Amino acid sequence: MSIAIITGSAGLIGSEASRFFAQQGLEIVGIDNDMRSVFFGEEASTTWNRKRLEYSLKNQYIHLSIDIRDQEAIPNLFKKYSSAISLIIHTAAQPSHDWAARDPHMDFTVNANGTLNLLESARQYCPDAPFIFTSTNKVYGDTPNRLPLIEQETRWEIDPNHTYVGGIREDMSIDHTTHSLFGASKVAADVLVQEYGRYFGMKTACFRGGCLTGPNHSGTQLHGFLAYLMKCAATGKPYTIFGYKGKQVRDNIHSADLINAFYEFFKAPRVAEVYNTGGGRYSNCSMFEAVQICQEITGREFKPEYSETNRIGDHIWWISDNHKFEQHFPNWKMQYNVPKILQEIYEFNRERWAKEME
Repeated sequence: MSIAIITGSAGLIGSEASRFFAQQGLEIVGIDNDMRSVFFGEEASTTWNRKRLEYSLKNQYIHLSIDIRDQEAIPNLFKKYSSAISLIIHTAAQPSHDWAARDPHMDFTVNANGTLNLLESARQYCPDAPFIFTSTNKVYGDTPNRLPLIEQETRWEIDPNHTYVGGIREDMSIDHTTHSLFGASKVAADVLVQEYGRYFGMKTACFRGGCLTGPNHSGTQLHGFLAYLMKCAATGKPYTIFGYKGKQVRDNIHSADLINAFYEFFKAPRVAEVYNTGGGRYSNCSMFEAVQICQEITGREFKPEYSETNRIGDHIWWISDNHKFEQHFPNWKMQYNVPKILQEIYEFNRERWAKEME
């Protein structure tokens, strides 16, 4: 028996990872107490996705509704499976800038203390198992907003002569910047994951994602850009764009492409690695461009509201440079660009969304 412990297992990345690694023959122990519904309300609940996992994976999936901060339940779980644990994928988090400011204690304890609890349990009971952490590009704070950006008709773009024209690398500083409280709690978790790798020799990796997306995302206003945008476009719900003239750029990576990256690392793990991981130049869009694509897919006119006030610490332009990861793992290739992602989100969810609107 080989065990993969996956936190946030009913969420976007966790559920994709659960299915994928079950197909590789691992037994999945999923940890998810549906905190997403606490953060964002019932529309963001992952219960529907958990039920799909339990139905499709059956006895290969064990679901535990425990809190990653629980300093008794988490160590006991790791102790129970100990050397049978061959992989830990940590995706559980409080993921919103705005929500973190409402309850900084909750945000920090979930993102930082929860990560520490998992790392220490792994060190005690399965130190040889690769530990994969879904970090975030928000660890760089608003430093990307100081890049030389040029306003174009539908988007902001970087000066074509800048060293980051192909995307932002891991050498960007995380200091002297406004992170938002969410970004700060994720920095703490990110550094802990690195330190457990360097100090204890554990095989850890921080994947600093851009916009992670896909059809299993329970998108909501405060988190889940493409999924929630498409939901609003398909159902007529209002959507608000915050600042930057709607020309802010995000790279978007499909959950399946990210899990394939996790798989490459799992097969040949390294110590204390950090990877910027996003859609890169292959899969990116501005808000304005994403709205246009949504209109084309749904065949409906869609006009979001606009607020001049941008979110604190939000990026004007972010495109990841995946070159470091591609050098380490040359077999990894992305399969999804933004139009393909949005089409899949629409096809997968439109019946469920229609029922919600009844």
